[in-house]
Amino acid sequence: MPYFEIIWNDEPGGNVEHIAEHDLEPEDIEEVFFNPMDRNVSRSSGLPIVFGFTPDGRYIMVVYEQIDDVTVYPVTAYDVEE
Repeated sequence: MPYFEIIWNDEPGGNVEHIAEHDLEPEDIEEVFFNPMDRNVSRSSGLPIVFGFTPDGRYIMVVYEQIDDVTVYPVTAYDVEE
């Protein structure tokens, strides 16, 4: 299992609020980071992305900023087709 420190911003307009708009919680994103199915780079933003399943079985994509070797900041996440 890879080790990451995931930065969560609970402030209005932060990433916790943003992922909630897609019916996701921090635990969903953490599950994908710790058990990724695939990785890639976003064509629109150039940021890294990771794909995986939430605890309830949804297949999602997480777009994130790599802060350093072990720290990530999730920017957005949403359901995608497998």
